[in-house]
Amino acid sequence: MRRSELISRILITGGILLAAGAPLFFWTRTPLIHAQMAEDGGWNPDVIKAEVGQPLHLHLTSDDVMHGFAVGQMEMEPVDVEPGKVTVVTLTFDKPGTYTFFCTRWCGVNHWRMRGTIEVKGPNPDPAAGPVIPMYVTLKLDIDAPHESPVIPGSQPSAVRGQQLAADLEISKISNPSFYLAHSPYQIFEALDSTGLGDSEKWDVVSYIWESNTTPESLANGQKLYAQNCAACHGENGAGDGVFADDIARAGESSQQSMSGSDEMMMQKPADFTNPARMLGASPALLQGKILRGGMGTGMPMWGSIFREEQIWDLIAYIHSFQFEYQK
Repeated sequence: MRRSELISRILITGGILLAAGAPLFFWTRTPLIHAQMAEDGGWNPDVIKAEVGQPLHLHLTSDDVMHGFAVGQMEMEPVDVEPGKVTVVTLTFDKPGTYTFFCTRWCGVNHWRMRGTIEVKGPNPDPAAGPVIPMYVTLKLDIDAPHESPVIPGSQPSAVRGQQLAADLEISKISNPSFYLAHSPYQIFEALDSTGLGDSEKWDVVSYIWESNTTPESLANGQKLYAQNCAACHGENGAGDGVFADDIARAGESSQQSMSGSDEMMMQKPADFTNPARMLGASPALLQGKILRGGMGTGMPMWGSIFREEQIWDLIAYIHSFQFEYQK
C-alpha cells in the first residue's frame, strides 16, 4: 500500500469516527524541558499545563551545568537534571492551582530565579477549604521594621541549665506554642523579669523554652531544608558567609553604581543568623513572614510557593538554634 493511500484511509476513518460521535485519540510527545542557568534563560518552557488526577510526564535536560528539579508544596524528592541526559518525572496533582517548580542545585548567583509554574486545572476535592492566613498577617507584624534585641547574652544560653531553672518556675503561660510563635526570645526574656533570675539565667530559660517547642525530628528536617535551600547564601553555620554571599554583595554594589538592572540592585549580603541582636529580637511569626514573602530590598527570594507550612516552622526552629545550646 502506498504511503499516500495509507494517509487517506486514516483521515477517512477518523472522519467516520468523529461523525459517529466516537472519540479520536492522537499520540502526542511530551515536550522536552531545557534547563539553563538563570542568566541564559532558566527553564524553557517555564509554564506547563496539567489536569487534576491525570499523570503529567515531564522530560528534562540541562544545556549547561547540573541542575535539579522539584515542585513546591509537594512531597517529592528532588531529581538531578544532567547535561546531555534526559530525566523523566511523572507527577499527579490532587487539586487545582498554580504550582512552582524550581532548581534544587546551586548553579550560580541567580540560582534562585530558576523557577517556573505548572497550571493545574480541574475539580477541587475540597471547595469549602479557604486559604490559610499566615500568623504574621493575623498579628499585623511589620516584617520590614527593625527588630533588634536591646539586650543580648554574654555567652550562648544553655537549654540544659534553663530546664533546671524552669523546674522551680511557673512558665506555662509563656512557654506554650501559641505564645512562643508570636513572641521573640527577647520578649520572653522580658516576661521573666518578675522571676528574680539574673540576665544569664533568664536567657537560659529562654533557650529551654525554644528547645521545648521543637523536636529532634523537626530540627533535623529544618537542617536538611536549610542545607538544600539556604546555606549557599547564608552559610553552613548561618553566619551569612555562604559560597555565593560575596558574589551577591558585589552584584548589588555594581548595579547600584551603574544603575543597571533593577533585579540586581535589590541584592545585598545575606543575613547573619548568628547575630544575637538580630535573631533574639525576631519572633517565629516574623521569620515566617520573611520566608514566605522574601526580603524586600535584599534579594532574598520568596519561598511561600515552595515550602509547606510545617516545613517553614521546622526551618525557623533550626535557624533559631544557632543562638542556643540545646541538649545533645
